[in-house]
Amino acid sequence: MQAKLIECVEVAPGLGHFVFEAQNGESLHFIPGQFVSFAADIGDKKITRAYSLASTPDSGENRFELCLNLAPEGLFSHHLFRMQPGDTVEMRPPLGTFVLRQPPRDSLFIATGTGIAPFRSMLKAHLNASSPQFTLVFGVRHEAHLIYRGEFEELVCRYPNFRFWPTLSRPQPSWGGRTGHVQTHIEEALAGRRDVDVYLCGLKLMVDDVRSRLKAAGFDRKQIFYEKYD
Repeated sequence: MQAKLIECVEVAPGLGHFVFEAQNGESLHFIPGQFVSFAADIGDKKITRAYSLASTPDSGENRFELCLNLAPEGLFSHHLFRMQPGDTVEMRPPLGTFVLRQPPRDSLFIATGTGIAPFRSMLKAHLNASSPQFTLVFGVRHEAHLIYRGEFEELVCRYPNFRFWPTLSRPQPSWGGRTGHVQTHIEEALAGRRDVDVYLCGLKLMVDDVRSRLKAAGFDRKQIFYEKYD
């Protein structure tokens, strides 16, 4: 299967929002939270990388969206960022079990960096006036990297059952929101509750730390869902 690049937009320094179109001639089916794998010959070897889907299955025209970080040492990310509209890359069908439990319960989503991608997909697909309470804690270093911020703030205005808590670990003096790492806001977000599901996506250090904190607080491992990016 091939994926053709339709568009790439820089949404923050070193971060690109990519729109691809699957070229297999069939409808692209996936569950929000899943990922696709790309493969390419780079240098003298074939490299495969997995990327979470940032769009919903109803994007139309077999199109799907990804949010990618231009990693300084990332051979594959540099390959993708050099692509031009119309270029193609080898693709494997969507896979993954990092999806919203059905039926969904009140849930806490915790993301850092491009770990926001699967939560954008989940929220666009599942958030509505009758859905459970969803809280998204999104941590980045700098305000400019709060990608999709406008979308999440719009959802807050539309749905009283959705809370969006952006937090910066390296804020400027002008920042008036939450600061520090996402871990420091877990207890406030839970408000003493232990009957919610928690979904984590980001770097291994964050995911492992939050999982340890939740288990120490009495959460069952079946309530904790996670995906690591390194």
